[in-house]
Amino acid sequence: MKERLVDAAYGAGWGLVKVLPEFVARPAFQAGADLAALRNGSGAQQFRRNLSRVVPGATSQELDDLVRQGLRSYSRYWKEVFRLPTMDHRAIARQVSEVVVGRDVVEAALERGNGLVLALPHTGNFDVSGIWLAQNYGEFTTVAERLKPESVWERFLAYRRSLGFDVLPLTGGGSGPFRGMIDRLKKNGVVCLVADRDLTKNGIPVTFFGEETRMPAGPARLAATTGATLAVVDNLFIDDGWGLRIHSPQLVESRAEVPAATQALADAYAKDIAEHPADWHMLQKLWIADLSDARREALGE
Repeated sequence: MKERLVDAAYGAGWGLVKVLPEFVARPAFQAGADLAALRNGSGAQQFRRNLSRVVPGATSQELDDLVRQGLRSYSRYWKEVFRLPTMDHRAIARQVSEVVVGRDVVEAALERGNGLVLALPHTGNFDVSGIWLAQNYGEFTTVAERLKPESVWERFLAYRRSLGFDVLPLTGGGSGPFRGMIDRLKKNGVVCLVADRDLTKNGIPVTFFGEETRMPAGPARLAATTGATLAVVDNLFIDDGWGLRIHSPQLVESRAEVPAATQALADAYAKDIAEHPADWHMLQKLWIADLSDARREALGE
């Protein structure tokens, strides 16, 4: 029953929200975000703890305001998810092209001929940035967690493919996504990975805003395996539009350099997030200090 309700909710989102006028959809989603901030559930509470690391000098009122702004930013992302399939993707790409910073990073990587790995945190609307990338450079490969129920996963798969993404499942895809990403890079293509959280034994220990956490090895490992350029993507909202910054390119010469390269990604994420913290949509536990004793023990901490 629960899975059917979840599927119905997503189906209603893609079916209803895309036909609502913007002057109706925007205040409705903002009201939902404000209600979530007021209710102060577990997600909002964790969001506040996460943001307190980003702005350690903030007062209680400033954190309250930042949580509300962040939840509004997150709700805007979901509103756009439900509306993007019917929007003009070429027009979106043109708007982003007017403000994008770092296009030269993409051009230089593709000129080298070994492909490009773009690593990004959960900021802004990465689907919009993906539209820009697909419209300008063709299909790229990304990885997504397989959602439950399967019908919701199929909806998301169809959604992202409609935007021009080649989506590989993180799990349940036979040999796993790594081979598919390597194949893309060997063709001098682009791989994009959201990579600011990996609280598993496979995660690379990093220092992030002064505290220990773990982040995925995948981006740096791919770069080391293929010779691809590794760079950072910063997605942000700018008024009614979007911003995109591509920066901090690096080459990872060997597997031994993967930990240092991953720390470099964490440092770059931190700089970007500190500049627009409300657009960082991290409502989950991220730092080791926030985990239960049992979870830390499982990680070997």
